[in-house]
Amino acid sequence: MPNVPTHDTNVPGTPTDLQVSRTAQFQTSWPQDGTAVVAAFGELDAANGAEFVDYAMAQAERAQRLVIDLSGLTFFATAGFTALHALNVQTVGQDVRWALTSAPSVQRVLRICDPDATLPVFVDLDEALSAVHQDPPPLLHLVPESS
Repeated sequence: MPNVPTHDTNVPGTPTDLQVSRTAQFQTSWPQDGTAVVAAFGELDAANGAEFVDYAMAQAERAQRLVIDLSGLTFFATAGFTALHALNVQTVGQDVRWALTSAPSVQRVLRICDPDATLPVFVDLDEALSAVHQDPPPLLHLVPESS
């Protein structure tokens, strides 16, 4: 079973949520009000990818900002990328700002599955937390052509 770190980055008095999967553990901390950090430890693959998305989205229901910390993963399958894509779609639908930190095992898969870097991946947790607290980039506005 993966080993979850014992350090606590929660706001004092806010409990840490922990879920144990077959080959992974998922843990949520709340470093700031309205910001959830969902960390995964162990292996993310077809056996637990959907479970990870469900767990992360359950945390997102209580947050405006979500950081996915995959730096504790030792294995990341292409099914993990499918899970991240599903998470991306669902967070956009719920208007939740999100960002991601990764491990070398994750970076290898993302180089292949996400060559255009469409997922919001950041170097470390501090950078990801900073990114979700910044204003989103402005969207393009479509203007109808005059006839």
